[in-house]
Amino acid sequence: MEPQQNKELADLLQACGQGDSAAFARLYDATSPKLFGVAIRMLRREDLAEEVLQECYVSIWTNARTYSAALSAPMTWMTSIVRNRCLDTLRRPRIEVPLARDDESGEDMLAAVPSEELGPHALLERSSDAQALGKCLAKLDGKMRQAIMLAFFEGLSHSELAEHMRQPLGTVKTWIRRGLERLKSCLAENQ
Repeated sequence: MEPQQNKELADLLQACGQGDSAAFARLYDATSPKLFGVAIRMLRREDLAEEVLQECYVSIWTNARTYSAALSAPMTWMTSIVRNRCLDTLRRPRIEVPLARDDESGEDMLAAVPSEELGPHALLERSSDAQALGKCLAKLDGKMRQAIMLAFFEGLSHSELAEHMRQPLGTVKTWIRRGLERLKSCLAENQ
């Protein structure tokens, strides 16, 4: 992106931070096609991408005053908001709601929606699985355990892990690969 375009977007973000709705409209017009492209590539569904993009622009509007051009380029900052929201959406469990036929009442349709609460058997299974996983994680080397936990429980990418742990990318990838192999073996032994 050209330095002039970065400056214009940074100025629009600053104006948005001061509550300028006209600047927000211009910012939306200038950036929404690219940000929608990011969302659609990650989510692979147009309806979800539109929903996420709407949420992201609300977040951009409310957090524009915290944007700092010294820390990142405007599109980088906004793209990270979209990326993170897409990852959150992908992690969120989806409940498929059956479509009602014309002859069905709304109550029947509501009764068909599965409950989000787990039954006693599912809770017990989840608890014992978590205990087994915890025991197996405890057997791993500290750096290997930390890399796996940050990757899978915090959602960090390999490159983010390498930066966070101040280690080469290849080392982090090796820790994760070997750690997952050891976890798989450990969990298989405990079944």
